[in-house]
Amino acid sequence: MSQKNSILKVENISKQYRLGVVGTGTLSHDLNRFWHKIRGKEDPYLKVGETNDRSTKGNSEYVWALQDINFEVEQGEVLGIIGKNGAGKSTLLKILSKVTSPTTGIIKSKGRIASLLEVGTGFNPELTGRENIYLNGAILGMTKKEITSKLDEIIDFSGCQRYIDTPTKRYSSGMTVRLAFAVAAFLEPEILVVDEVLAVGDAEFQKKAIGKMQDISREGGRTVLFVSHNMAAVKSLCTRGMLIENGKTTFFGDIDKTIDLYLKSSVFSFTNDNYVAFKKENTAIEISRFQIGSVNSLNEKSSSSGILMGDSLEFMMFVSVKQAYHNLKASIIISNASGTRIAAIRSHEIMEESFSATKDFIFKVTVPDLKLMPGDYTVTIALAENNTTISIKEDCLGFSIIPNDIYGTGRIPKGNLFIYSNALWELNQE
Repeated sequence: MSQKNSILKVENISKQYRLGVVGTGTLSHDLNRFWHKIRGKEDPYLKVGETNDRSTKGNSEYVWALQDINFEVEQGEVLGIIGKNGAGKSTLLKILSKVTSPTTGIIKSKGRIASLLEVGTGFNPELTGRENIYLNGAILGMTKKEITSKLDEIIDFSGCQRYIDTPTKRYSSGMTVRLAFAVAAFLEPEILVVDEVLAVGDAEFQKKAIGKMQDISREGGRTVLFVSHNMAAVKSLCTRGMLIENGKTTFFGDIDKTIDLYLKSSVFSFTNDNYVAFKKENTAIEISRFQIGSVNSLNEKSSSSGILMGDSLEFMMFVSVKQAYHNLKASIIISNASGTRIAAIRSHEIMEESFSATKDFIFKVTVPDLKLMPGDYTVTIALAENNTTISIKEDCLGFSIIPNDIYGTGRIPKGNLFIYSNALWELNQE
């Protein structure tokens, strides 16, 4: 550990798996590993394997779920670990929680680590909620007296008072995660590791859980490692962030910068060139019974860095129709960087009549002024027939709004807001 108040240090952590089998899969591989070990040589299979990219087909039967992960966390810090599905986040947390061991690297930590990796982690389904509280406390190294002193708080926070003496196998997933989180939070571990499980709970519980994690980090001086795809929760809770892509750390630092990089890597930004290429090659993304080829944000004043405030936007997509459709409606939903939906543009609210389609068509929407404040935004597009959704593409486009003198006064609107508005100010004095 370094001289600063560090509670967790990860050095060169890597994890290798062999696809399709448990362990190395063959006796010859095991003997080969053993032979190299007794000769004092490096494991020969550490030199093989491919990057952890789930979207591509590899040539090697070995894959590196994690590669050379290095970071250090201080006491009382809340670290947000974000990345796409399959990036290696859960594998990292399992290694930190000692559920599995790393292939290479070492971990240095101080104090107890409590983990909430999956719904009901560490629970015996045959035991009651009360008995599982004592079981988990014992696993954490606490005495029965220490657990009893916290028992009422745990039960009250979980909201499972009525079922606390019922076997947890009869709990719903939401009830189970409520109790599991309460146990992990109130039994005062030095490091609390929380995976995506909070998403199982309802909105009221998620708010309580985030508040509790803030309390234990700020007031209790305890460290929290938090994995979530809810960027609003990550931003409100975490002080620093780590972005993982294909098993490697691509950024470690300020949480706002981490979220910004994640969002920009997680959306598809189509251009007019993509659209032309699509028409020539006829390569489309098939979604339900429609094929959505491209979505564009077109503006003569826009640049590679973003679109100026006050500029008009144009969204366009190519739809390949497989059969005749009638009473079609389209919607464009715009969300901010935290995933909050802030604007909806719906064809049936503007057009006098719905439309029908019997052959391929181009769908274009022009918005003179969205009145968006500077920031990053994502777009979801949906098509419906007779009020039934038949095609939807979530977060298919990402774009940025950059500051602009929209009023012509030399002053640019500021503030942590989503929209701006033109207004006529008048001053009357008697």
